[in-house]
Amino acid sequence: MDMYDEFGNYVGPELDDDSDGGSGEDQDEDDAWMDQAEREADARNAEGAGAMDVEEEEDNPETAIVLAEDKKYYPSAEEVYGEGTETLVMDEDAQPLEEPIIAPLKTKRVEVRDANAPVMRVSEEYVLGMLSNPNLTRNVAVCGHLHHGKTSFMDMVVEQTHLVSTEGRDPERQMRYMDNRQDEQDREVSIKATPLTVAMPASSGKHLLFNFMDTPGHVNFSDEVTASLRLADAVLLVVDAVEGVMCVTERVIKHAARDRLPIVVFVNKMDRLILELKLPPADAFHKIRHVLEEVNAVIEAAYGGGEDCPFADPAKGTVCFGSALYGWSFTLESFARLYAERRGVEMDAKRFAKKLWGDWYFHADARAFRKKPPPGGGDRSFAQFVLEPLYKVYAQAVGEHPASFAAVLAEFNVKLKPKEYKLNVKPLVRLACRKIFGDAAGVAEALKAHCPTAREGASAKVAAAYSGPTGVESRAVASMRACDPSGPLRVMVAKLYPKDDCSAFDALARVMSGTIRAGQTVRVLGEAYSPDDEEDCAVATVSALWVYQTRYRIPVTHASAGAWVLLEGVDASVSKTATIVEEFSADREDAHAFRPLRFDNQSVVKIATEPLNPSDLPKMVEGLRAINKSYPAAVTKVEESGEHTILGTGEMFLDSVMKDLRELYSEVEVKVADPVVTFAETVVETSSLKCFAETPNKKNKLTMIAEPLDKGLARDIENGAVDLAWPKKRLRGFFQN
Repeated sequence: MDMYDEFGNYVGPELDDDSDGGSGEDQDEDDAWMDQAEREADARNAEGAGAMDVEEEEDNPETAIVLAEDKKYYPSAEEVYGEGTETLVMDEDAQPLEEPIIAPLKTKRVEVRDANAPVMRVSEEYVLGMLSNPNLTRNVAVCGHLHHGKTSFMDMVVEQTHLVSTEGRDPERQMRYMDNRQDEQDREVSIKATPLTVAMPASSGKHLLFNFMDTPGHVNFSDEVTASLRLADAVLLVVDAVEGVMCVTERVIKHAARDRLPIVVFVNKMDRLILELKLPPADAFHKIRHVLEEVNAVIEAAYGGGEDCPFADPAKGTVCFGSALYGWSFTLESFARLYAERRGVEMDAKRFAKKLWGDWYFHADARAFRKKPPPGGGDRSFAQFVLEPLYKVYAQAVGEHPASFAAVLAEFNVKLKPKEYKLNVKPLVRLACRKIFGDAAGVAEALKAHCPTAREGASAKVAAAYSGPTGVESRAVASMRACDPSGPLRVMVAKLYPKDDCSAFDALARVMSGTIRAGQTVRVLGEAYSPDDEEDCAVATVSALWVYQTRYRIPVTHASAGAWVLLEGVDASVSKTATIVEEFSADREDAHAFRPLRFDNQSVVKIATEPLNPSDLPKMVEGLRAINKSYPAAVTKVEESGEHTILGTGEMFLDSVMKDLRELYSEVEVKVADPVVTFAETVVETSSLKCFAETPNKKNKLTMIAEPLDKGLARDIENGAVDLAWPKKRLRGFFQN
């Protein structure tokens, strides 16, 4: 019988306890011996072995028994860094999961900068050399209504004065070179006024230096126009040939009249009369003349008429015609010279130009201009000699017949390459018109003739903006009027532009007298400065100077009287505008600041702001300070309730302000309350009831009525023509006369 199963388990009979061969007595003896040994060991331990074990445990910590939770794997902070070290234990990560441990670098895009900036057709040294000659410099503000073509006109100027690359750019789309902010490119609306200094050739071939300021046309950003007119000596008023005079057009004319600035009118978008309205030349002439009559009516009302009134008169050369979209412009005089050159006829261009406007008719049989139409009838000279050739060029280009188009161009002695006839309609018309009529040379000629130089316009600028006494001839006033580069330093700061990182601002200024240099220590006089109260005054160092070219800058070492220059390092104490003078000068007591800007549009829309995270309040307050510097008409203040408010001119203005506050200056999320609009009451007509009061003794009685101010008096008060601080005799004489 097997004793084990197939798995190896014992399945045999049970075994006895003594089956191993040992006896029970031997086992009992062994157990007794073991018990005796244990009793002896316990006796030795009782005699003092316990105390020795404690000492051995202290002397030999390696042999001690340590629980898992008491084990020490690393030295403590006190053992490593010494006593007094605080250890913070974080149970969980306080950084949100959405925030990376290493945050990527954020690059702010305040301005659009070209990697390859366009190169000027003349050298930078040539431009900087002209910058020091105020007799060759014209300071012009380009103004007009929204979408009337101011930025398009500046594109035409840039293409004439710079080598602009067309690679990677849609020829059908406008360049919008002056819109150097990303939101301006996205909205296709100018928000900030941007300067551009270029050397443009006149008809004689001689270059002139123009400091242009492209201004916004939206009514909310009229504060940028005010800052631009502070620097400019003349206004180029851009008017749409179809829309005519609009509300911003009137505002610009009234603002220019307040500063007594001359006006040159540029009738833009002449192509709309041909392509959109499809007016015949005779009707187009009446449309243009009606637009100019509207402009002259506003100019006469603002300037008061008289010989010095800058009426828009094409015969005198104060009106230019053109299309900035298609890149051409001309005056009547430049068009007359064009006829003389292309026809090969010697004639007096100025005399011929005067016959091209008004009710003049050309009599072919007598070869003379007369006020009466010829016997067979005919169009006026402007329609016949100017508009009809223009209509021919557009009609043949749109008709897509190269042979007939080439015949029309041959009349003007213009030839195009065969591959150029294969261009689309817009580039083809643009190319042909620029070769026939010229680009911005006609406008340059009008500005040269009717805009004062920087030296000639200095006297009017001092009279309009300087707060010091101009009647008493001081050395500073004489130097500013003469635009003297060796006189005492007087620099007029009109606008601030943020740096790329928005940490500071650069100041755009006009040097009125003297010469400012990089590294020079100067005094910055604020708007509240006066010789009696010098609190609003700070000392700063001009760290760098540039000539601002919209999308790039030309560094310079110095700038003399008459120049526009960008200053670095003087913005710390400047809020809106400022005056820069020498730190130490002999006529320090004679230093006066230029007046603050006077806006024609008040900030009446108010919003309250609050950071989404209360701990971000200091960042938001710092951003509000930057907003106050960046936007001339913005007003930031703290109400009695403690809320931070922003006052602006309108909805779009505040939308741009909040975008800059959130993305550029504070970089925090801001909550905005519903806007509140300020209302003001006025008197429309004479009151029908009388209000009276009697004295206590019943012997005297005061009667009062309310009636509107005399016509024009409110405007005189706003323009500063009358001041209640005058002496009573002078004030009485003003109201009597």
